[in-house]
Amino acid sequence: MTQFHPAFADLVGQPQAVELLVRAIAHQRIAPAYLFFGAPGIGKRLAAQCFAACLLVPGGEWQGGLLPPGLQQRVRQGNHPDLLWVEPTYLHQGQRYTAAEAEEKGLKRRSPPLIRLEQIRDLTRFLSRPPLEASRSVVVLDQAETMAEAAANALLKTLEEPGQATLILIAPSLDALLPTLVSRCQRIPFRRLNPADLTTVLAAQGHGEMGNHPDLLAIAAGSPGEAIASWQRLQSMPADLMAALSQPPQSLRGALELAQTVTQSLDTEAQLWLIDYLQHQYWQQQRADWVQQLETARRHLLRYVQPRLVWEVTLMNLIQPTSA
Repeated sequence: MTQFHPAFADLVGQPQAVELLVRAIAHQRIAPAYLFFGAPGIGKRLAAQCFAACLLVPGGEWQGGLLPPGLQQRVRQGNHPDLLWVEPTYLHQGQRYTAAEAEEKGLKRRSPPLIRLEQIRDLTRFLSRPPLEASRSVVVLDQAETMAEAAANALLKTLEEPGQATLILIAPSLDALLPTLVSRCQRIPFRRLNPADLTTVLAAQGHGEMGNHPDLLAIAAGSPGEAIASWQRLQSMPADLMAALSQPPQSLRGALELAQTVTQSLDTEAQLWLIDYLQHQYWQQQRADWVQQLETARRHLLRYVQPRLVWEVTLMNLIQPTSA
């Protein structure tokens, strides 16, 4: 039976990862760098917060009991002088903005966010000073797969000699990072949750109603984060558009009009989610040919083909004429 560890009490469904991290602390074998890898939305970020709190206990690492009051809250709020949390940013008029900051300011985002060379330089400066409260500094690189090539190369030097620090990289897979980065990290795998654990996490986060939406749970495939994101996405979708897409168009004019509506109503990210959702719906209708057409559309969108053209071609290929 897996032992309960108070510092990781909020992390559900990842006993292997917890045991590896707790054992490293217990045996005082903290690696200079870790790579937390696995599908999005399954607890890697939360695990990094829990592990960082253990490493930032004043006077030495956590010994297996309760953490000092308020420490986990400080870590989760990014309010600790020995913790640096790095995440992808957008560049707008010479200023860097995280995804949350960009959304709050209403900035238009034409390209995906990146972890930039300047952020790695900030990281290096952060590590150049000794820790202020803890026995080591901790740096977390969230969505490390978004590092620009120059940033990844600069990080290599830091990983070789991190000094009095531990770095945690978070990525969806080993293949998402340069092999030279992966080789310098202790790898910690994270698994998709089983149905019981998935339901537990969703209920704890106030989304127990999702049990009534098996289609969204199927899309999530064991990822609470993806399940919640899909639920939020579905709530934001125009109801008339979703009704129109519940069945393929029945005429050329209908296909062209529907393609126009999709591209005018939804950004590319929402269109990619819509493809996932429709694929599941059409698969339930045993229409593998429609699923394949949508998969082709996904590939074209990811290659930055003009979205309206992609949807026009896709929907024309799905036309189901009315019977005479």
